[in-house]
Amino acid sequence: MRKLLKYLKEYRKESILAPLFKMLEASFELFVPLVMAQIIDTGIKNEDTGYILRMGGILVLLAIVGLACSLTAQYFAAKAAVGFSTSLRNDLFRHIQTLSYTEQDVVGTATLITRMTSDVNQVQSGLNLTLRLLLRSPFIVLGAMIMSFTVNVKAAMTFLITIPLLCLVVFGIMAISMPLYKKVQQQLDQVTRTTRENLTGVRVIHAFNRQEAETKRFEEENGLLVQSQVFVGKISTLMNPITYVIINLSIVAIIWISGKQVSVGVLTQGETVALVNYMSQILVELIKMANLIVSMSKAFVCANRISAVMDIEPSIVGGTFEGSKDMAAAEAVPCVSFKDVFFRYKNAKEDSLEKIDFDVQPGQTVGIIGGTGSGKSSVVNLIPRFYDVREGQVLVDGTDVREYTLDALRDKVGVVPQKSVLFKGTLKENMCWGKQDATDEEIYQALDTAQAREFVDQKGQGLSLEIEQNGKNLSGGQRQRLTIARALVKQPEILIMDDSASALDFATDAALRHAIKENTQNMTVFIVSQRVSTIRNADIILVMDDGKLAGIGTHSVLLSNCDVYREICLSQLSKEEVQ
Repeated sequence: MRKLLKYLKEYRKESILAPLFKMLEASFELFVPLVMAQIIDTGIKNEDTGYILRMGGILVLLAIVGLACSLTAQYFAAKAAVGFSTSLRNDLFRHIQTLSYTEQDVVGTATLITRMTSDVNQVQSGLNLTLRLLLRSPFIVLGAMIMSFTVNVKAAMTFLITIPLLCLVVFGIMAISMPLYKKVQQQLDQVTRTTRENLTGVRVIHAFNRQEAETKRFEEENGLLVQSQVFVGKISTLMNPITYVIINLSIVAIIWISGKQVSVGVLTQGETVALVNYMSQILVELIKMANLIVSMSKAFVCANRISAVMDIEPSIVGGTFEGSKDMAAAEAVPCVSFKDVFFRYKNAKEDSLEKIDFDVQPGQTVGIIGGTGSGKSSVVNLIPRFYDVREGQVLVDGTDVREYTLDALRDKVGVVPQKSVLFKGTLKENMCWGKQDATDEEIYQALDTAQAREFVDQKGQGLSLEIEQNGKNLSGGQRQRLTIARALVKQPEILIMDDSASALDFATDAALRHAIKENTQNMTVFIVSQRVSTIRNADIILVMDDGKLAGIGTHSVLLSNCDVYREICLSQLSKEEVQ
């Protein structure tokens, strides 16, 4: 929590003025019972209408000044809280962007979404209430007790017993409820995760007619969340009735003690009303304090959860070397080299890649094939350093990828992921992700190469074509071709196509491969695929089997010396086509 206080530095003035104006409002409020006492003891007793009106005018003045102070305090508190949460949310988002795939896999997307939304909102609300009430409520409580002693010492002794007893109840309940709120937020993570899975996989759910099962699963998760919230809510709600009982018993004691003193003339009726009003003020403020503590408890838990994410150090940090695209041509070194590479995912018991060793020259096309889970994607994910090797080296232009700055390394690489991801906006905005100043001519050239020009022209909107979120207004094959075009617009030194043509028909796939080979002569291309036809004409073919490199070479060489490759070919092609 302390680490997050740095975001209040820009709003130090507002953080000071807000509680000060609240305390000023509270000061005026403490004079109200004394004015009422004078109205009763002097104005009403003597039937002095003029005096009553004058003192009533003072009450109105106190109310107006108090309202002005309250509004001013509210303005400063809101400005500080909203500014705080804005800066925090921006930095949290920026920090999440620095996390590697490893940290995001471990923490989980649903958890990060909850931190960015619900948790930050809870902290903002808690901070706003804290700035307004944290000093005001104790000030009113202590001020009311002090003012009561100026009225009558004997009756005011009730306050010395009541206030510590109320504090014991309030802070005791807070100590119990804070850990429980942490469990509630954890369960909220689970509900968010279930919701996200259902929304992203809604088509699969309908296809398998799993609506009732998923609804039941959601109800179970949501039921646990409700149970947790109800349980902690029951504990928190004990605060109001207990405090009401204590306060009302204290008021009874004040009236009983004051009644005797009024009958003997030691205490006036107005002073008795003032004492009751002071006790009522304490009741109101302690209820506010109770609600504040609940909000603060939630805010502290959420702040700690946010701090836990902020404390995660990215496992992948860029080096200092800034390479250039001309280095590969200037030096006679392979464009990409794997040197005895071992790789293991976080918390996995076994390596996903073992002793991977190969060299790729500039301009070559590399095909990677193998069964599901053989490690094909793991190999290409090491090149842009989405993950780091456990042992060995991955070299780009003769330099270890860990020595590059992340910007310099990823500027060399264009990636077409397995899942086609497009963003809401125009076609041109999506195409310019890799090169912001790309011309229309460059974009159309990339669309031609990616075999996407035809259907874009058919839409009749050109580069102004509106793309919905995740490209939902396009077919799977159209999305894949646009993601390939987006990578080509960047004109990278290394192009990675991770099974990115799986939704294309064989004719379009063949045309795409031919166009890429013709139009990217100086580009090193990695094609990950399960289709033999897609990679058979590659300069080098890597055959993966259970995380190991089962074979390397051209199509004809592998047919003669790699059993795994031969089995894959025979499972997809006829004997005549294999040759």
